[in-house]
Amino acid sequence: MRIVFADTFYWIALLNTNGQDHKQVIQFGKTNPNINLVTTEPVVDELLNFFGSKGAFLRGRAFSLSERIAIDRTIQLIAHDSYIRKTALILYHDRLDKGYSFTDCYSMIVMQRMEISEVLTHDKHFIQEGFNILFP
Repeated sequence: MRIVFADTFYWIALLNTNGQDHKQVIQFGKTNPNINLVTTEPVVDELLNFFGSKGAFLRGRAFSLSERIAIDRTIQLIAHDSYIRKTALILYHDRLDKGYSFTDCYSMIVMQRMEISEVLTHDKHFIQEGFNILFP
């Protein structure tokens, strides 16, 4: 089974039906039905924060999606972890010139540890760390 990391970009595009990336994300799901997703609690936190100021309807949809992520058997949700956090802080510090978000650093550490090379994002920072982004 193919394992792919789902970045915040993916979840936002999935919910934001008016966004330019929504159709591309939906099409990816249709053409790649046999994948398992990995994401992290910090990514879900970022998703909730993004929709926090978008009104009650989208806040509710983001909340519902976060609940589905937690129970879906095809999605592995990596919990907050102090060791990963410390390692991500080191990466963040080592890449001060790159503009990586802390959540991206956390995701990259998880991907490295799990040997995941593909990520559902358009964020070029992942390319700089040797990962394959699936929405260039």
